Amino acid sequence: MFQKICDILHSVSPLAIAFRLLMALVCGGIIGYERGRKGRPAGLRTHILVCLGSSLAMVTNQYLHVSGTSTDVARMGAQVINGVSFLGAGTIMITGKNQVKGLTTAASLWACACLGLTIGCGFYSAAVLGALSIWAVNYLLHRIEVPMHLRVRTLRVYMEFRDMNAIREMITFLKGKNVKVSDLEIIKSDDTSQIGATLSLIPEMKMESENLRLLVESIDGVDYLEEI
Repeated sequence: MFQKICDILHSVSPLAIAFRLLMALVCGGIIGYERGRKGRPAGLRTHILVCLGSSLAMVTNQYLHVSGTSTDVARMGAQVINGVSFLGAGTIMITGKNQVKGLTTAASLWACACLGLTIGCGFYSAAVLGALSIWAVNYLLHRIEVPMHLRVRTLRVYMEFRDMNAIREMITFLKGKNVKVSDLEIIKSDDTSQIGATLSLIPEMKMESENLRLLVESIDGVDYLEEI
């Protein structure tokens, strides 16, 4: 009985196709729900559609192969992986402060497409483990990153200063506090009343990022500070 069910689910019968699409909907929804809760632009519906679409592509390729059509069994799957890269690139944004956002969501979409291909070809055990792994990386590892970030040795920030003298004074002040300033990049704008810059702060001694932020914010001439 069990073997008969397995044979049906690994075929290209209507029942097997329906099961794969349902599985793609559930797995894509699990991953997309986590992204949607965090307010990401690619959330529940986007991840479901990516997973469903890649599953359909793989099922179609499998059907063509089984029906005797001369085609590479992995050709459509390869095109899906390439095509979803453009969708993922649309979720990556670089703000005016040189802050990059959306990399995790883009990677999640690409992984969701690969998951859909796994479901579409009937590799169910890998699909279940893959869905759980992607969810764990997005949800559980995020909690580990927070304490890791607090102990980071390098803090990349965007800052706004009143004038160029404020930048020189900031560098001199931090040098006296054993904090090195590197990768300084001045951002020019039409508004000459303030000067923007991105830079890396590297404390020579152990210091939590929040304490380093407070130290920099106390410097006279620093009007704005944001971690990037």
